[in-house]
Amino acid sequence: MGSFSMWHWLIVLLVVVLIFGTKKLRNLGTDLGSAVKGFKDGMKTDEDKSMKSEIPPSAGQTIEGEVRKETTKT
Repeated sequence: MGSFSMWHWLIVLLVVVLIFGTKKLRNLGTDLGSAVKGFKDGMKTDEDKSMKSEIPPSAGQTIEGEVRKETTKT
């Protein structure tokens, strides 16, 4: 009465695919993934979002700027 064997799970998977079809299962997975992503975005506070934009660039990132030649007065 312990856990099911591999054959039990394969039969359950086959029955689910036969009942719902692969297209409906794919759409269900996509909807579930977008719902989880929306939930995570909703849980972020405004402070977290503003801190993300204020983080200084770390090593390896490109910073746009202008290089000027230093002139010396003698």
